[in-house]
Amino acid sequence: MNRTLLKSKIHRVTVTDANVEYEGSITVDRNLMDAADFHHYEQVHIFNVTNGNRFVTYVIEGERGSGDICVNGAAAHLAKKGDCLIVASFASYSESECSAHVPKLVYVDGENRITRIGPEHNTLKVAKS
Repeated sequence: MNRTLLKSKIHRVTVTDANVEYEGSITVDRNLMDAADFHHYEQVHIFNVTNGNRFVTYVIEGERGSGDICVNGAAAHLAKKGDCLIVASFASYSESECSAHVPKLVYVDGENRITRIGPEHNTLKVAKS
């Protein structure tokens, strides 16, 4: 059996533009793509922290170092300039791969510059019964 797990995410990027006239997708700064291990045309899930919208699209390469996060096409109705997003990719893993899997988590500042790559800031502690 395979399970679908979080492969990588860019946490709390800021939308720099929204272009309803563009053919579709989300444009992501190439530095962020590399850090999150996103492939050109890879499917991503977008979680809009600002308004709660969630949608699926694909990544296209933005200019390296630009900080660009541009939501394109119909999805531009779901996110606007200044919105805060989480951009996540998922992959299928075998049972044996699941136990060793650690997703790539990319954290950015308000200008979409990488501040760190690593484990999540908040870990949920479960009380023992």
